Amino acid sequence: MAISKGDKVTWNTPQGTTEGTAVEKKTSEFQHDNQKFKASDDEPYWIVESSKSGSKAAHKESTLDEA
Repeated sequence: MAISKGDKVTWNTPQGTTEGTAVEKKTSEFQHDNQKFKASDDEPYWIVESSKSGSKAAHKESTLDEA
């Protein structure tokens, strides 16, 4: 699966499936909301924006599905 910037994606949360938009792909270590993430080419992360709340979060690409 190849996610691109602007794609609609879904991911699982304790409250159920959430939908949002892929905003930015990260392939090196980065910080988001005062948390460190160890992204790499083999295990990229995406900054995603929730359609419901508008908040942004970092998710491993492998945990995202195209909506």
